[in-house]
Amino acid sequence: MVEREGEIPTPKKRKYHHNVSMSPVSGETLRRERLSLPIYPARRKIIQQVQRLDTVILIGETGSGKTTQIPQYLMEAGFGKVGTVACTQPRRVAAVTVATRVSKERGCELGAQVGYCVRFDDMTSENTKIKYMTDGMLLREAIGDPLLKRYSVVILDEAHERTIQTDILFGVVKAAQKRRKESNHRPLKVIVMSATMDVDHFSQYFNRAPVLYLEGRQHPVKVMYTREPQEDYIYAALVTVFQLHQEAPPQEDVLVFLTGQEEIETLARTMRDIAHHCPSDAPGMVVRPLYAALPPAAQLKAFEAAPTGTRKVILATNIAETSVTIKGIKHVVDTAMVKQRLFRPTSGLDSLVVKKVSKAQAWQRTGRAGRESSGTCYRLLTEEEFDQLSPTTIPEIQRVNLASVVLQLLALRIHDIMEFDFMDKPTRESLLTAMQQLHLLGAVEKQQQVQLTPLGRMMAAFPLDPRFAKVILAAKDHHCTEEILTIVAMLSVDSVLFTPASKRELAAAVRRKFMSEEGDHIMLLNIYRAFKAVKGNRQWCQENFVNSRNVSNAMDIRGQLRDLCQRLQIPLESAGQDTAVIRTCLAKGLFMNAAELQRGGEYITVETRQPVAIHPSSCLFQCKPAYVIFSELVQTTKCYMRDLSVVDQRWLQEAAPNYFKQDRT
Repeated sequence: MVEREGEIPTPKKRKYHHNVSMSPVSGETLRRERLSLPIYPARRKIIQQVQRLDTVILIGETGSGKTTQIPQYLMEAGFGKVGTVACTQPRRVAAVTVATRVSKERGCELGAQVGYCVRFDDMTSENTKIKYMTDGMLLREAIGDPLLKRYSVVILDEAHERTIQTDILFGVVKAAQKRRKESNHRPLKVIVMSATMDVDHFSQYFNRAPVLYLEGRQHPVKVMYTREPQEDYIYAALVTVFQLHQEAPPQEDVLVFLTGQEEIETLARTMRDIAHHCPSDAPGMVVRPLYAALPPAAQLKAFEAAPTGTRKVILATNIAETSVTIKGIKHVVDTAMVKQRLFRPTSGLDSLVVKKVSKAQAWQRTGRAGRESSGTCYRLLTEEEFDQLSPTTIPEIQRVNLASVVLQLLALRIHDIMEFDFMDKPTRESLLTAMQQLHLLGAVEKQQQVQLTPLGRMMAAFPLDPRFAKVILAAKDHHCTEEILTIVAMLSVDSVLFTPASKRELAAAVRRKFMSEEGDHIMLLNIYRAFKAVKGNRQWCQENFVNSRNVSNAMDIRGQLRDLCQRLQIPLESAGQDTAVIRTCLAKGLFMNAAELQRGGEYITVETRQPVAIHPSSCLFQCKPAYVIFSELVQTTKCYMRDLSVVDQRWLQEAAPNYFKQDRT
């Protein structure tokens, strides 16, 4: 069956009746907990406001219970009878954990009355009345259903985070609400929620919607600063945690904010090693990582209580800043750093940059220590450094490549992108650059107005960066879909390799068996094939320094992408050992990420002439191929290319003849 225009493949549904083990906590205990939440006295007022108004902005302290309780209040008030109550979250881990909690409170199995829908995983049924979902999933639904007719209420939670998907969703939900009103459909109620936000800005955008303030239960948090600036924030975090471990009672858990998986995995190994060599009379320590690329089962371990007499230390990215509540956290160690994507329209390059958080983010992190009782936050910067932080985070939509945004808006049949109702409009230059990129990829054309080509409509069906969607679709002509799906899936997770600090030389030696002189993309393919051949054997993974969780996650993603290809009638063919055809196919989507070798041995990007270097982790680090393509740039001491492939200049020119100049030397 051919996919119809506007019809977007949904994530794979799971049977809910065997997938959740119900908590031993009794229904009576959960009922008492619900009644004791600070939000409960405001229950009637909230319901009245939603019944009376189209849009409500709701500010509630962290820990007030708004995320878990308001959808239930609305369902109990009858809003679930004529449609589903949707509650969006910026991150999948929040959608999953909150849905799990609410299903227990309702006394139902996850996926029945209460469910969740995140990328590549749909845990709902026809009986679901409360649906937690990521912003991106509701956006994808809007492509096929612009009026969001299946929903009676849409709750936009953690609105202050201003992710790129959230900002588009603001405009889409606002438009759906208006169109339903004009066409005499039943009204769409919208609730915008956060613990902190620029209230006037949000109220103005949502047609001067009234603001409802809820009393919270945020306990006092003592904030500590360093005396001197810290050169190495990871080492400073390590020292701070073990000072706490010596002094604080063992039942007081610690949450440490870091920037990404690599930092978390490295620090976790170091902490476990040190804790193992602590005196026998010292309390035990369990270290739990928490980041977006962890499989759901591994993420949930961070929420499990530590054994009696043992301290739990959670190492997390900014995934733990908001909706997710982890019981027992008494101390927060804030490195005050975050990894952000930054796009420069002038150079056309997208890079991942580690930078200081905003004051708003820092206060969100501080609040994690005051959810259940008074706590302490250790900021690893001086008070003077904190004063110099920017007040708020720049919205993601103003600092990233907008190609995915424009593709989504066009799929939503919004053709006048420049006039879309953004809360904070991106620059005209950024939108034009995105349009140009999509044009080069063959996704858009201009007739009377800009619109998607048939290729663009198929690209919009994939929940991927448009470049990788193009690579998958190009694989059909190069008869290598199976290999391309593997590579794209492996690029969709965090690093599939790990390098213990104490075994760097051994890891490098073992890794050579996977390496390819053709580049990292082929190396990822080799790792996947080897992992599959041993059926994910844990001992093999340890011996080869392969992160089994991430490769398993990539296998799941690959399965979903494969299902999508079948629905779009894309043949699933293998190129066997012909790796040249695979790299030719990669060039079809990544030609804008091309760099060429200069006489002095340095690389510059082909079009913008920006100096770049091969990342030390690449298997091409010691090589000097004439032309390479790369998946992303990472800015640290210099601008590094990550995940590279060797390509022919001819392949690049064939991929986009109008983009490259034939006389380039």
